[in-house]
Amino acid sequence: MSIAPTASIHPSSVIEPGAMIGDRVEIGPFCVVGAEVSLAADVVLKSHVVVTGRTEVGEATILFPGAVIGEIPQDLKFKGERTRLVVGKRNRIREGATMNTGTEGGGGITSVGDDCLFMTGAHVGHDVQVGNRVILANQAALAGHCVIADDVIIGGLSGIHQFVRIGRGAIIGAVTMVTNDVMPYGLVQGPRGELDGLNLVGLKRKGVNRSDITALRAAFQMLAQGEGAFMERVTRLGQETTSPYVQEIVAFLQSDSDRHFLTPK
Repeated sequence: MSIAPTASIHPSSVIEPGAMIGDRVEIGPFCVVGAEVSLAADVVLKSHVVVTGRTEVGEATILFPGAVIGEIPQDLKFKGERTRLVVGKRNRIREGATMNTGTEGGGGITSVGDDCLFMTGAHVGHDVQVGNRVILANQAALAGHCVIADDVIIGGLSGIHQFVRIGRGAIIGAVTMVTNDVMPYGLVQGPRGELDGLNLVGLKRKGVNRSDITALRAAFQMLAQGEGAFMERVTRLGQETTSPYVQEIVAFLQSDSDRHFLTPK
């Protein structure tokens, strides 16, 4: 066990031998920290938090009451192999949120980037890869093996099917089931997850140039209503555009996937 002298630990909490507790870590009442857990500097566990498994938590991440991270996967194929959960810096993991470690078959690691917000009851399944500045609203859930790129927002009570990829800057509406890959900057809504446009609000908030937004609008229109089969339109779009944002969409749609792509309505 290694506990920095500047750490503050409530006497009712249990810190198992072997845990690594960094500078200025604050651990409130009735928390449990496992033997193979590493908490970096300025991490805060409010109260009644469980951090277990081979789990690393990055600097200044805050875990709110009832959060449970690092428990074993919810996967019947899991046989106790030594897998990991790595959580980045400055994340906010709210009440009742859960994150599981990886599986041997899925690469052995679940990873979360920096500056994310996981609201009440959000779930990150095994072998998921979450980028930076991602938001999961209340009770949103990521099934195993999902890949969520930077700046994605997932609405409350929404579920993302296993192996689905969601491209950078996309937004998923509330109460939506997503079973197919979502292209970067896409807007998905409806009970069965229909690609209904672009995340224009998000693009404007990020300060994307008007010329790129115009190019994205034209690209979406072409993908939705252009001539030829869908992948023919994608190829033609890649040949015609100079916008890096549109090229990002083209690269995503031309990459290998375990799920089909959502296509425009």
